[in-house]
Amino acid sequence: MLMIILLGCCGMARSLTENKTRTALFVLVVFGLCSFFYLLGVWQRSGFGRGDSIAAVVNEQTKCLKLPNLNFETHHSASDLPNDTFSSQVKTFEPCDAEYTDYTPCEEQKRAMTFPRDHMIYRERHCPPENEKLYCLIPAPKGYVAPFPWPKSRDYVSYANVPHKSLTVEKAIQNWVHYEGNVFRFPGGGTQFPQGADKYIDQLASVIPITGGEVRTALDTGCGVASLGAYLLKKDVLTMSFAPKDNHEAQVQFALERGVPAYIGLLGSMKLSFPSRVFDMAHCSRCLIPWSGSNGMYMMEVDRVLRPGGYWVLSGPPIGWKIHYKGWQRTKDDLRSEQRKIEQFAELLCWKKISEKDGIAIWRKRLNDKSCPRKQDNSKVAKCELTSESDVWYKKMEACITPLPEVKSVSEVAGGELEPFPQRLNAVPPRIARGFVPGFSVQTYQEDNKLWQKHVNAYKKTNDLLDTGRYFYFRCNL
Repeated sequence: MLMIILLGCCGMARSLTENKTRTALFVLVVFGLCSFFYLLGVWQRSGFGRGDSIAAVVNEQTKCLKLPNLNFETHHSASDLPNDTFSSQVKTFEPCDAEYTDYTPCEEQKRAMTFPRDHMIYRERHCPPENEKLYCLIPAPKGYVAPFPWPKSRDYVSYANVPHKSLTVEKAIQNWVHYEGNVFRFPGGGTQFPQGADKYIDQLASVIPITGGEVRTALDTGCGVASLGAYLLKKDVLTMSFAPKDNHEAQVQFALERGVPAYIGLLGSMKLSFPSRVFDMAHCSRCLIPWSGSNGMYMMEVDRVLRPGGYWVLSGPPIGWKIHYKGWQRTKDDLRSEQRKIEQFAELLCWKKISEKDGIAIWRKRLNDKSCPRKQDNSKVAKCELTSESDVWYKKMEACITPLPEVKSVSEVAGGELEPFPQRLNAVPPRIARGFVPGFSVQTYQEDNKLWQKHVNAYKKTNDLLDTGRYFYFRCNL
């Protein structure tokens, strides 16, 4: 027993000795580290170390500079603001009545009928006076559901989203749209291509280099439900389609619900809201535009928006009149005269007819004005006077020819030649490279490109649906 007690006392003495040793070692290590970092700081502050030089470089790179093109002064005064700007009360908008489900601002039928019929003025935009404007939220149709993702949306639209069946009856034999159960189905047909848009596009591609990247942008006038634009997308062609809001009320609504770019519009008395020389191809398939009238004004407007070397496609009356005049219920003389006028205006514009077959005629715009002296010297037709290529918003359309940029030879493309797609996506546009766009240079364009790439990447992190078919036209433009 005594031995056990002695052994225990010895163990306790040894443990106390070890603890004292560890404590001393810990204090020594802490003291050493503190001394090291203190001496390191003194060395760096002395100027012999690299700390000051690194800090100086960082400060130089990040310091704020006052650039000559930056102005931080306010550009508005309090007097410019509405009276209720500083009100703490948040303004809310109530839903409109259900009868306004299909309401389109500035496109009201009752108001439209009070305007002249000349040049389809009554079909153009006519906005209400201030006291008649609606300040409420347009309600969705009853039962509205999220649109189908692309490519299913190209072929199907929920009936609840566009509850209008009139086109399924009026255009039944033309394969525009069919009503099946609770959806509309779009077989891809049209008035001039009841067998489908794919076959029609193949016909065009036998003449026009649609698949080679030369044609990237197209304008479809009087588009119907925009099936041409929907199917041209398979060929990497982006089509802007438009049609008026007439008795076929839902045609543009169908196009948008399908995911195809379209807007309510027409060739009437106002210029198209596009800059000059922006489309590789323009198309009219029985679009009911009076091309032979108004001294060729509508063909001249198409000429304005077509790029040099661009294509104009016309199918339907009067093209193919020798075969179809009975079905169109028009006389041979009437149709012959109409086509003759169209041919004369095309010659005046120096368009070269490159094909007429199976009821489809195709013209090609000249590369420049130098290759067409009669276009420059013709005193019968005025030259359009635009302050800029974009000076077209709310401007009256005129029977005048828009001059092309000057060239040095007959083989040069006026305004510069564009790269084929997809190289065109990243190439600097010729009109910017040549200084035709005020305020833009090659450098600013490239910087803007990089900035938008950064923005799009940020959008993708915020909305993970951007790379799905839900926002198809957003995705295909990326």
